[in-house]
Amino acid sequence: MPGADHAAEDAAQEVCIAVLTALPRYRDTGRPFEAFVYRIAANKVADVQRQAYRAPMPTDEVPDAPTTAPGPEQSALDAADARAVAGLLDQLPEKLREIITLRVGAGLSAEETGRALDMTAGAVRVAQHRAMQKLKRLAAEDRNLQVTS
Repeated sequence: MPGADHAAEDAAQEVCIAVLTALPRYRDTGRPFEAFVYRIAANKVADVQRQAYRAPMPTDEVPDAPTTAPGPEQSALDAADARAVAGLLDQLPEKLREIITLRVGAGLSAEETGRALDMTAGAVRVAQHRAMQKLKRLAAEDRNLQVTS
């Protein structure tokens, strides 16, 4: 990702600042504090990622050989795939979308995801299975619509 040299540090700093800023508004509603921090972190990570993608990438050297990086066509296909996945995820209920994001996107364990969402690890696994089944059905329906259109 272009400009990602310091993206992780930028995201961590932004998350810390946002959490500290939001602390006066935090109200204990019985949900884990981790869930409060997770929501802030997810938004800040997305913001930093968007900024890193948009940043210019200057270079001091002209390459000697062609790059093996994906070309514009592959980048366009990857972007279309990403939009399709985002569209499918948008059709899931919020809780299932969060579970898929944490388990698949962030790579958290069922236990870590459960702590963040105030669920048991078993409940996370069951919900993840249901979410994946629903995504498969939605993807199949989407393919059928594209073929008939």
